[in-house]
Amino acid sequence: MEILFLKVLLLGASLTGLFYSLVDFCFYGYRGLEKPNFVIILADDMGWGDLGANWAETKDTPQLDKMASEGMRFVDFHAPASTCSPSRASLLTGRLGVRNGVTHNFAISSVGGLPLNETTLAQVLQETGYITGMIGKWHLGHHGPYQPNFRGFSYYFGIPYSHDMGCSDTPGYNHPPCPACPPAAAPLQSSPRKNCYSDVGLPLYENFNIVEQPVNLTSLTEKFAEKALQFIQQASDSGQPFFLYLALTHMHVPLTVTHQSADLKGQRVYRESLQEMDNLVGRIKNKVDSTVKANTFLWFTGDNGPWSQKCELSGNAGPFTGLWQTNRGGSSTKQTTWEGGHRVPAIAYWPNKVPANVTSTALLSVLDIFPTVVSLAKASLPPRRHFDGLDVSDILFGDSQNGHRVLFHPNSGAAGSYGALQTIRLGQYKAFYITGGAKACDGSLGPEQHHKLPLIFNLQEDPAECVPLDSSSAIYQEMLPKITEVLVDILQDISGDNTSVADYSHDPSVIPCCSTLKIACRCQLM
Repeated sequence: MEILFLKVLLLGASLTGLFYSLVDFCFYGYRGLEKPNFVIILADDMGWGDLGANWAETKDTPQLDKMASEGMRFVDFHAPASTCSPSRASLLTGRLGVRNGVTHNFAISSVGGLPLNETTLAQVLQETGYITGMIGKWHLGHHGPYQPNFRGFSYYFGIPYSHDMGCSDTPGYNHPPCPACPPAAAPLQSSPRKNCYSDVGLPLYENFNIVEQPVNLTSLTEKFAEKALQFIQQASDSGQPFFLYLALTHMHVPLTVTHQSADLKGQRVYRESLQEMDNLVGRIKNKVDSTVKANTFLWFTGDNGPWSQKCELSGNAGPFTGLWQTNRGGSSTKQTTWEGGHRVPAIAYWPNKVPANVTSTALLSVLDIFPTVVSLAKASLPPRRHFDGLDVSDILFGDSQNGHRVLFHPNSGAAGSYGALQTIRLGQYKAFYITGGAKACDGSLGPEQHHKLPLIFNLQEDPAECVPLDSSSAIYQEMLPKITEVLVDILQDISGDNTSVADYSHDPSVIPCCSTLKIACRCQLM
């Protein structure tokens, strides 16, 4: 039944796309060209140094390393925010949270999601004849019209938010074994299960239907892989161009592996989970190669840096250690604007289009995915709004190294107001008007500090962000007015833009709920 429903959706998209195919023939047909397919893979909480091609100490990503050798690797690539929901919203809109309204994470009881007046990449492509699929973690609203099927995706298979959320005893838990569920959690059980958190009381959706609850995390990776491979095959068979957005649960806690062993502990758990993610990506790439290799653009990246609070279950930021902050307390990764929080691994793969074995040092962002894909699809950007990303096609095809001159890194939770543009990248320099550290493994939390004169670091010479420039130095005096100017410019630009406001209100009745007889489920707020 599920496969039949997917085929019906693909057929409907094919019929819709037939009209657009005829229209596009004027541009494509006589040139013997086809619209390209797009596969965007987004990892969760993956560190820059978790990719072996970036960091020689990492030996657990052979498939991704192979993809990097066959494509283009970006070493100065950044998430648009350093937490889940804002980063995903920016990927799908090409706009920072101060424009699209998503400035921090949605919860299991959130009424709203990505504002409905924002146009997603899937909607743009769907309107030009693309079959669109979303598989994995959504986290942009699960209630009513905020679900993926209402936001441009013909097909959706995944979870509505992070897999440490949902109805469970301890939200934010890490990896089994965990404390046993209290007897009240399972009135029909004679004794609590030892590893009760291997099931999480959150729903797994296929389109609008909950197909599993609680979710078994040890089988979730395989389910995502199967659905992704099935989508690629059936979309390819339809003859229509397709867009697949695969948002992985790796490397977010809780970390699980398909063949879980009781003796897996600490960093070994992380490494095995990283290997599992790498294998999944390899399977997707192999499927693309065996079906639609010549005309499919695959882009892999991450939503933010590692979650240092999780200690040995956290990833590797490589050289981007944010020493100025960590020396004062707190972490400098996820939930911060230090490099470890938003500099992420990124690989572009498209044989005979994207040159092989190339390392790009261009300053780029997840924000660039939207305008680049729209350009390559020969579609049009949504009107009456401004975008923060660039069309980086020339960089992808090896014709340019000119990325962003300026990037803004918004606060996502460690210091300052949500979404505030508190940190500015200008060339090789980076300025902080507000600093702060997220909660660290040792429990410390870096204090928020406001800087009337910003701290400015030279990332080319100091990637660890250890020692800021002397405010009396000539280079500081040269950079300060330039930084001030670009900050004033974007604030003026935002004030004249069409901006959105997300609904972050909460209502327990919007929580998808399973049977109270299931040991991992809760049907009321705890």
